[in-house]
Amino acid sequence: MEAANDLTDDDGVLRFIEQFALLLTDGGMPRMAARVFACVLAHDSGQLTAAELAARLRVSPAAISGAARYLIQVELLTKAREPGGRRDHYRLADDLWYEAFGHKDTLLRRWEEGLVEGIELLGDDTPAGRRLQDTRAFFGFLRTELAPMMERWEEHRRALARRPPAEG
Repeated sequence: MEAANDLTDDDGVLRFIEQFALLLTDGGMPRMAARVFACVLAHDSGQLTAAELAARLRVSPAAISGAARYLIQVELLTKAREPGGRRDHYRLADDLWYEAFGHKDTLLRRWEEGLVEGIELLGDDTPAGRRLQDTRAFFGFLRTELAPMMERWEEHRRALARRPPAEG
């Protein structure tokens, strides 16, 4: 028997998934990727096969494949196979948000470096050159702030884990 939140029996959870997916889409995530991510996020196990996702979201397995590929690329999902199993499982990273954001310093550095040529070509005394320089400075700022911010998150998370559960 499946976990308590089997979506085929819970229209409320499916509505939540669709609504949360719309919020993610508003933030720039592709629609199907947002639906897949919200579905895995809302499942007790934090992992589902492509067939399970397709059934829950009422879409084709091909739609799941492209969405899952995107989510793996942006480090929101990982793909794994159970020992002896024949199906891939798409699962949330163990430390989902830390993994998704914690390694962006390399990307930010590449963006910074990528802007250098444009700044040199346009000159930092032109409006476009100043805009590129400002963009480069912003990426540099984010990159230097990222590691301390992630450390603060870890401290905050440890503090949350020490708190007794709220009484309901």
